[in-house]
Amino acid sequence: MKISKIKLYVLEDPEQPQGYFKLAQVPGVRRTQFTHGSKSLPGDRKLRQSFLEVITDEGVAGLCTTTMTPDQVEILRHQVLGEDPLQREKLYQLLHKGTRWCYQKPGWFGDFDNCLWDILGQVTGRPVYDLIGKARDRFPVYLTSGDSPPEVYFEMVDLAREYGIGAYKFHTYKGGKADIPIFRAVREAVGPDFLLINDPVCSYTLEEAIEVGHVMEELDFLWLEEPMHEYKQHSYQTLCSELTLPVMSNETLMGDIGLSTQWLISGATDLLRANARFGTTQVLKMAHFAELYDTNIEMNAEGGLFGLVHAHLGCCIDNTQFYEAGPDMLQGARGAVWGMTNTPPIADGHIVPPDGPGWGAEWDREKFSAMTVEEH
Repeated sequence: MKISKIKLYVLEDPEQPQGYFKLAQVPGVRRTQFTHGSKSLPGDRKLRQSFLEVITDEGVAGLCTTTMTPDQVEILRHQVLGEDPLQREKLYQLLHKGTRWCYQKPGWFGDFDNCLWDILGQVTGRPVYDLIGKARDRFPVYLTSGDSPPEVYFEMVDLAREYGIGAYKFHTYKGGKADIPIFRAVREAVGPDFLLINDPVCSYTLEEAIEVGHVMEELDFLWLEEPMHEYKQHSYQTLCSELTLPVMSNETLMGDIGLSTQWLISGATDLLRANARFGTTQVLKMAHFAELYDTNIEMNAEGGLFGLVHAHLGCCIDNTQFYEAGPDMLQGARGAVWGMTNTPPIADGHIVPPDGPGWGAEWDREKFSAMTVEEH
């Protein structure tokens, strides 16, 4: 079996505008900080979603959502056409070690790797979770939402409980002094058993991160995520040494397996962040590395195929705790926009991968084709 074609499809939804983030200065913090609005600004272009398909000379194909560009796909073709798609490790090493000489960002080929896992599943007739090996049958979920007034956080906790979810992650850009009374009020309201996480998205100074971190320890929070910009390695080393609460600090570095693991070695993070858009093979390597350091890896957002990829991986990685879901993911309808007919819903606080071969995605091919506006 050989890779014979690689295609990039760009789909467009005529019903939804494409969003553009607008930067805004965070008010009332000790140093100038910026964020973007909780709602993106509509432009003239319609919402788009890209898909990568790797096709073999035997007619077996793997498909995944992607952020790859047409230029990157063309670079990929020059490296892998004619190669055996079942030799995933060989192709991973080629593209990972060759990234410097392709002049791309680390992890740029991740969705190609995901397609190879899909092909292996199609060939063997087995879901990816069977190919890796299950650690659990379903993956626990936490709910998260954007920066909000305190009353919205309470609404989100209530919504989480409606779906059997027992954990909520704050996104808050109000500064540490403003966050402390909110966290105390929410903890008092939800009781001691509901799990809480804080992600201030780079809006704290080191001093604020230490101050808030100690309050979070008192309130039994689960972890503190990305309180400062990730390039501040020395500040993160100081923060990690000051707190017993785990700190997660590599989100914007998570595509770079070398930097992320070096940060764990150097004490600049306690947990690893990952997203399988940088490749399933890379996520598994990082998970095993974190396991040897007796710590966890946590996956960012829904991941590829509108939750399918992270649902599979979450059932196969022992040292991970949660699938990250926004309110719009609870009904499992995000993939339906693009013709996917089995986006996994969240029920009883968990997400469950389908049992079809590969990633198990099922498609309305007519809808998919009708929405395709570009093919590269």
